[in-house]
Amino acid sequence: MKQNIIDIAYLVSGIMFIYGLKRLQSPATARKGNQLAALGMFVAVVATLFLQEILTPIHMLMGAVIGAGIGAYLAKKVEMTGMPELVAAFNGFGGIASALVAGAEIARFMAPNAHITGGEHLEAVSAITISLSILIGMITFTGSFVAFGKLSERISGNPMSFPGMRLLTILFVLGSVGSMIWMAMESSVFPEVSDPVVYGAIFIAVAGALLGILLVIPIGGADMPVVVALLNSYSGIAAAATGFVLNNTALIISGALVGASGLILTNIMCVAMNRSLFNVLVGGFGGDSGGATGGGVSTEGMTVNSTTADDVAILLSYANKVIFIPGYGMAVAQAQHAVRELAEELIKKDVQVKFAIHPVAGRMPGHMNVLLAEANVPYDQLFEMDEINGEFETTDVAVVIGANDVVNPAARHDKSSPIYGMPILNADQAGTSIVLKRSMRPGYAGIDNELFYNSNNQMLFGDAKESIQAVINEVKQL
Repeated sequence: MKQNIIDIAYLVSGIMFIYGLKRLQSPATARKGNQLAALGMFVAVVATLFLQEILTPIHMLMGAVIGAGIGAYLAKKVEMTGMPELVAAFNGFGGIASALVAGAEIARFMAPNAHITGGEHLEAVSAITISLSILIGMITFTGSFVAFGKLSERISGNPMSFPGMRLLTILFVLGSVGSMIWMAMESSVFPEVSDPVVYGAIFIAVAGALLGILLVIPIGGADMPVVVALLNSYSGIAAAATGFVLNNTALIISGALVGASGLILTNIMCVAMNRSLFNVLVGGFGGDSGGATGGGVSTEGMTVNSTTADDVAILLSYANKVIFIPGYGMAVAQAQHAVRELAEELIKKDVQVKFAIHPVAGRMPGHMNVLLAEANVPYDQLFEMDEINGEFETTDVAVVIGANDVVNPAARHDKSSPIYGMPILNADQAGTSIVLKRSMRPGYAGIDNELFYNSNNQMLFGDAKESIQAVINEVKQL
């Protein structure tokens, strides 16, 4: 009877996971979809802990209160600019949780006479599943926190490597595979967990931790959104493997959904950058934007057209169509609310307003969508790159707010540019483009942006939030 109740609870939670994921397809329903999936996980956790008598109701209540308190604190405390690294940290915590649960299973089998009193022993298939969970979990843990460091600029965003790093990575992979085979062979011979199995698990944990570091440090900062999506997929795969270790249906379903959706998102972002996943992982693209790097057409001697808030207000107020292009600079300046207010003022003047979203704008998948949703920008004003790129030729003004590489025309024609071939938003095809930036520093790809030097482009220098607020004040007076 108890097991039947658990199975029903897992079925209900699985349906909630799937339906919640389905609702994440649209910004209009994404928040409710996320809440539904979270509720599904809560149902699965409570069913497991309560019906399996793992914890007392008091302990479960304490855990729920502490966990909810930490979540509420982070939701209130972490700025939107810190959201990418928070997501990376969450991926890491998911990975280490899977590795620890798998390690606990080995400890359970190590209990004196566990194979006799429990009526079970560590089989070869279980040994492989446990080792996979440990390996993927540890890769996710350390890799995610390296990504956390790069996104938060605690670690340089430049690709880092050392002689023999690739060979060392291959050796750790081969050593991990060999340890898995060793564990499987030992567990098939001895009913109890032997020392070689324990040593193999320890080696896999250490190798996984080092692999996570070695796989992420050579990746440049411009590729971090793809890496975050991939690590998210890893955390799901690790959870699914742990589900097989525990024979937990809910964990298998949720892990498989996260793993599959993460891989799909990773592929979408690679397509948006016109690069293969292999190229992302070994290409070492992007880094700290302290100055321009090699590659790209030289802009030496070229000049830019600087503008003022007054002139921008006039251009926008008398335009028929305006497209805003948000980027990471908007997140840094916390300018999304000001942008939404400016859009509302323009709509009052019968200006058609749209927002163009590039898949890799920002530091995590969907970063710009999250920022604009937080500012209550209507969902029907948000358009993906493929939907809106054809409209720039009929657009009077394109306003680029902190975006850089995703509007660089060099991606179309300059074969020496590191971003050559990457689909971009066609801001340069608008009647006038206005770029809001603090300075002329290049973006994460580390190259100059040709758009800044176009004759139809104007630069509005300064803090994006303050600049937009100045434009709003002028628009209201027109």
